[in-house]
Parts: sequence; structure tokens; C-alpha cells
Amino acid sequence: MRRNYIDGAWVDGAATRDNRNPSDLSDSVGLYAQADAAQAALAVAAAAAAQRGWEHGGVQARADALDFIGGELLARRQELGTLLAREEGKTLPEAVAEVGRAGQIFRFFGGEALRLRGDRLPSVRPSVDVEVTREPVGVVGIITPWNFPIAIPAWKIAPALAHGNSVVFKPADLVPGSAWALAEIISRAGLPPGVFNLVMGRGGVVGQAIIDAPAVRAISFTGSVATGHALLLATARRQAKVQLEMGGKNPLVILNDANLDAAVDCAVQGAYHSTGQRCTASSRFIVEKDIYPEFVRRTTAALGALRVGHALRAETQIGPVADAGQLEQNLDYVAIGRAEGARLACGGERLRRDTDGYFMRPALFADAAPDMRIAQEEIFGPVACAIPADDYEHALEIANGTPFGLSAGICTGSLKHATHFKRHMQSGMVMVNVPTAGVDYHVPFGGTKGSSHGAREQGGYAAEFFTSVKTAYTST
Repeated sequence: MRRNYIDGAWVDGAATRDNRNPSDLSDSVGLYAQADAAQAALAVAAAAAAQRGWEHGGVQARADALDFIGGELLARRQELGTLLAREEGKTLPEAVAEVGRAGQIFRFFGGEALRLRGDRLPSVRPSVDVEVTREPVGVVGIITPWNFPIAIPAWKIAPALAHGNSVVFKPADLVPGSAWALAEIISRAGLPPGVFNLVMGRGGVVGQAIIDAPAVRAISFTGSVATGHALLLATARRQAKVQLEMGGKNPLVILNDANLDAAVDCAVQGAYHSTGQRCTASSRFIVEKDIYPEFVRRTTAALGALRVGHALRAETQIGPVADAGQLEQNLDYVAIGRAEGARLACGGERLRRDTDGYFMRPALFADAAPDMRIAQEEIFGPVACAIPADDYEHALEIANGTPFGLSAGICTGSLKHATHFKRHMQSGMVMVNVPTAGVDYHVPFGGTKGSSHGAREQGGYAAEFFTSVKTAYTST
């Protein structure tokens, strides 16, 4: 059994979880400990006790530890990618690439630990110097989702440690294997006991205990809108720092002057790969009406050619849905789309393969209206809808017409429209002639409106969340 990691030691949980492969439910990935609220409290106490020593222990120790973690992730990406594909269901190439990205993130923040920036300014008063520095916020609670079980933890844990914070990490209950493997590497990176802690278990128990702990001064969360809102309310009274990433309903606008083959590729890559289980996935194709019928025809043909199957098989392009609950939700939305009057152009049914898994044929709804639920609510699966638009202005209006604002794309040959879209699209990230899903690790990640709250993640901008600013005045 794989155990929790608290105060530098591996400890048994209050219960265990059997981690099953969504490509083959007969395959047990392993047994993993489940912490309870008391163990979560122990992890928080250990992190609080270790915080000051880590903060003042020197930046070289931080840089060396993060470089070690990154190097091992990169060296073992095939092995760890196989584990990731088994427990989450994304295809093996996608899983190996995710582990590689996690390794790059740790190495990047190893460098950032040595690039902690500040300012020295003259005061408006004679003979006074002013220094502006950044300091760690303290104990950071990190709560991550199941869809990127090693990359998202990496882009939260790495900057937290780089900037001198201690960490209590609770991964999604669905994917403990990747989280445990990452924690095991971190446990050998030379961190003092208590600086990093892993507590696996139910969100309503372990996550809530972290959220409610007064010693946790900052919480970085990626997950559902409902849970994010509840977290924000729960921490408001004690003024904990909060960073929320809560999903999207991302548009891909396709104009008449677009290269249609490239646009279809952007649509399919962005909406359906990783089984559509990405917060940045395109879920609304907003297409100028002159090319709309041909776009739907070509996209339908492309989807029909996709090979859905076991995540570890070389021929597979789309793996299974992550679990039974997500599959049920996806199929419910297919039924909702039909009831709303959208035309199901292809897909939308559960598939049977030679292993018992959660396979689903990617679905495309055509002739959707912008106010339909399938065009407004995040489905988080291989389901997208196509909406006709009269012209660019109409397409932009539709694109901005949801409560979300994470990622948005446009396919066009017009510099004028591309520039206007970048400036007027209400989203944190904008893509021109590239899929909405797929981001770099060294630049900021995050959205607007209902998608995000708080400072951006990743790159140098991560310092905004994981540090606080101090201004010091010295008489000379």
C-alpha cells in the first residue's frame, strides 16, 4: 500500500482506496492510503513548524531540490507516463508528455529560486533608502484535480517551494498514483521534514480540513466552480490568500478566410484530445455561416476517423473517460443537447471494447443556439457544439456570451480580426490559429470572469501568489 507523507515520514491512512484503470477495470493500479481530518491537521502542523527554517535556509537549497525533482521526472517520464495513463486514461504519448512538462516546470522554478527579485529605491525624504522585497506567505495548501495529475501539482508545488513556502498537498481522490509517485521523488530531494506533506483522501474530509486550518495562509485550488466558490467563502473571514482555477466554456471562432483544414485540426485537437477533459478544451465552435456546413462536414469526418481505445495501445488516439461518474455526466449532456433541439452530427454513445472501460465516441452537436445548456455549461468531456455566426462581430458576441473566460481561439487569415479578437475577447488566454488547449509552462496561466480568481499561475507571475511584498525604510 502507498502511504501518506507527513513530517518526513510515510504513514498509514485511516482507510485505503483501490485505484482502478479506466481503460480496464480489472486492472488495479494499487492501494493508496486515505487520510482523515486528524492526519490533515498533523500535516498542517508539520508544515507550520518547518516553515521558518525553510524560508531562511538559503535559496541554493531550494534550487538544488527543485532541480533534482525535475531531473528525475524527466529521466523517468516513460515509466511515470505509463502509470499516469493507467490511472487517468489519457493516451500514453499525452501522459509521457505531461510528465516531461512537470519535470520542466520543476527545473524552471529551480532557476526562479535564484532569481528572487526586489527593488531598491530612493525615498522622497533625504538620507533614507527604501527596499521592496518578497517573502513567503507561509503554509500553502494545494488541492489539485484529476485531469492533469502530475503537471498541475507540479505547477503549484514547484513555485511554492521555490519561494520558500511549506506545502500540504491533497491530490484528487481519483488519481492518487501520480501524486504519490511525485511525492516519493520530492521525499528524496533533501527537503527538511515537514516542508512538503502529502495527504491523500476525500475532498470533503481532507480538503476541508486544509481549508479550515488557521495555519494555512494560502490555498491554490483547481477544480469545479461550486467547490471553488465554497472554498472562497470558507477562507474569507480569516483572510487567507486564495488562488482558484475553475474551468471554462472555451470558444473557437472560425472565420471565412481561415485555412479550413487547419481550423478543423485546431477544433479536433483542442476539443477532443485528452478525451476533452481539459479546462482549456474548445467546447464551442463558432463558425461564419458561409463555411459553416463544410466545417461541420469535415469535422464530422475527422471525428469518425479517431480511434478510441485503451490508453496504453499505440493505435489509440482518444482514451477512456476518467470514471463512471464523468461518463454518466457526458451522456446526460448528450441527452440534454438532443432535448434542446441541437442536431447530433456524430458520436455521443458509450463504446464497448475488448476491455471493460469507460469509452465514449466523441460527440459533435451542430446547429446549437448560444443560450443552450450545452453551449453555456462546462461538460468536461469529448462533447462540443457548433454554432453558426453571421459575421465576425456576431461571432465575437457569441464567444463572449458565457460566464467563463479562460481560453479562446480564432482561426483567420486576417491580421485585423486577429488583433481585434486578442484585444476584445474576454478571456485570460487567446490563441490565434492554434488550439485553445495547450500552454507553455514559463508564461502566466489563468482566466477572467467565472474561470479564475486571484493571481496567475506559472512562470514568473507565480510570485504574485506565493509571496507577499515587504517595504523597508532605512536611515542612512
